[in-house]
Amino acid sequence: MISRTDLRKIAALAIATCAVCFSLYSAKAQGTKPKFKVIAFYTGRNDKAHISFMHEANRWFPAMAKKYNFAYDSTNNWSNMNPEFLAKYQVVIFLDTRADDPAQRAAFEQYMKKGGGWMGFHFSAFALTPSDYPQNWDWYHNEFLGSGQYKSNTWHPTSAILRVEDSKHSVTKGLPVTFKASPNEWYRWEKDLRTNPDIKILLSIDSTSFPLGTGPKPYEIWHSGYYPVVWTNKNYRMVYFNMGHNAIDYDGGTNKEQSQTFDNDIQNKLILNTLLWLGSGKK
Repeated sequence: MISRTDLRKIAALAIATCAVCFSLYSAKAQGTKPKFKVIAFYTGRNDKAHISFMHEANRWFPAMAKKYNFAYDSTNNWSNMNPEFLAKYQVVIFLDTRADDPAQRAAFEQYMKKGGGWMGFHFSAFALTPSDYPQNWDWYHNEFLGSGQYKSNTWHPTSAILRVEDSKHSVTKGLPVTFKASPNEWYRWEKDLRTNPDIKILLSIDSTSFPLGTGPKPYEIWHSGYYPVVWTNKNYRMVYFNMGHNAIDYDGGTNKEQSQTFDNDIQNKLILNTLLWLGSGKK
């Protein structure tokens, strides 16, 4: 017959064994090798709408990394844009601005030409001469993005109905033909991307969006035209998103956040599709 003391010892041993098993399982789960690694660069110094988006992105991407088993890091140190650092990552994200130092630009260009992945948001494609961000990087703006300089934008930030232009691409898999995007400041570009054989337009603004923008300046309201908002360059593993400008209460003077880019399930699926495609290494 087993005594109470022996029963207590057996129970304690069982509990200890379970604890060890759980610890080993947790260590194994936490030590699972990520499918790919992502590094997001940002500046976060100027427009409050861009800063709002940057903070939002740096909350959303880590949550997706945990769910889909990839690693996500972010940095505002652009000197990390060098061959040794970039070699650790399969995907680079530009959350707001771009590299300005010649050595950093050269490192990024070589990274992309060697098969690296990239996704950029909104202001990362901005270039206007003269401005604080002049068009002085021909490879990036004219060849890689294909858009050239910024020409104009809608105002205030408003939602638009987006149309999928290529439903067979991995980026648009599972998306409806049209859907309502989060509020955004929409850009118009110097070059017509439709005439560039290297560019594949994935989404554009649907005509049902017009008039788009609220002004008050007339040219801040679009009534017609063709406006690409998501595209890829067939020669690189890259996707650009025009989204990335949250609505901020500038007029009321409170500067409070009035919208969020990632508060949109369909748009989130588009972004996640893109990241998983880039991380897969497929062209």
